[in-house]
Amino acid sequence: MSKKIDFVKSLKDLNVKDLEARISEDELRLKKLQFAHTISPLENPMSIRDLRRDLSRLKTELKKRELEGIV
Repeated sequence: MSKKIDFVKSLKDLNVKDLEARISEDELRLKKLQFAHTISPLENPMSIRDLRRDLSRLKTELKKRELEGIV
């Protein structure tokens, strides 16, 4: 649970461009993981779920900032 809290706190330090860059990097990494898992099972398939959740947290923070008018 503390991983989630630390992750959310680290998002506060990022600006909008950094968030967008991190989202695009994580989306690419997720596609690569899913492709690798399709070909041969990953040692830890839970990493896909964790990455998907982190990506959702990033997108949520970006949307929150858009609604606040920080963008």
